[in-house]
Amino acid sequence: QVQLVESGGGLVQAGGSLRLSCEASGRTFSVYRMGWFRQAPGKEREFVAAIDSSGGNLRYADSVKGRFTISRDNAKNTVYLQMNSLKPEDTATYYCAADLGVYTTVPVYWNYWGQGTQITVSS
Repeated sequence: QVQLVESGGGLVQAGGSLRLSCEASGRTFSVYRMGWFRQAPGKEREFVAAIDSSGGNLRYADSVKGRFTISRDNAKNTVYLQMNSLKPEDTATYYCAADLGVYTTVPVYWNYWGQGTQITVSS
């Protein structure tokens, strides 16, 4: 199995940028599909972005398309989420996830999760 640790969260003003990192340890990182999800207080966890094991087949939620970019560096066992033009509605706990199964954006089908990192966007 794989262990995931997110970093890079914090407080930012609307319109600003942040980059999240998720470092993996354990089994070979390069075989895993990786994703980012987020959960705001009182809301369900939702898909943000995903990337396949080789760094292709990128997928994004409509709410972040054109603003967020997912990437990975298999040599560093790390996946990134570059977040630009942040909005107050992006405020949430952001989770990194990994899986080997069918490529899906549904959170329940992802097996491995980090502990989450908080992003707060002030207006």
